[in-house]
Amino acid sequence: MRSDLFFKVEIEHEPEENPKALGHEIARQILKVYGVRSAELSSFTTSEE
Repeated sequence: MRSDLFFKVEIEHEPEENPKALGHEIARQILKVYGVRSAELSSFTTSEE
């Protein structure tokens, strides 16, 4: 069986850190999990607190 799971991940980061790059790194780490066939960053938004 195969299922699609969609996650919303909220991160805190320094202003100089690139949220797109962080998202790609999170996706890369998810791919290391057994059984994960694909992971990708589809979009991101940034807001100031």
